[in-house]
Amino acid sequence: MFILGNVIKAVATLLDMVLTLYFWIVIVRALISWVNPDPYNPIVRFLIKATEPVLGPIRRLLPTGRLGIDFSPIIVLFAIILIKQAVVASLNELAFRLH
Repeated sequence: MFILGNVIKAVATLLDMVLTLYFWIVIVRALISWVNPDPYNPIVRFLIKATEPVLGPIRRLLPTGRLGIDFSPIIVLFAIILIKQAVVASLNELAFRLH
């Protein structure tokens, strides 16, 4: 059973790393939205392509109101934290119990 525990631990670690990377990508995307970025810059294009599939549907569900503030990055960041605390921690605990 220790092999299954090691595999689950590896999946948990990989998921944690991917979620952490995406967390920072969303933060950088939110920060560059405060300035007028060049839409032809390859980094800006990558950030938009990487985050828009997640931010777009949330943005359509949330009303911006009169302030015009986009809360979708905050919701995505909270969701990432929730997934890391619930799913990754549960996978780590399961892997520990299988050792």
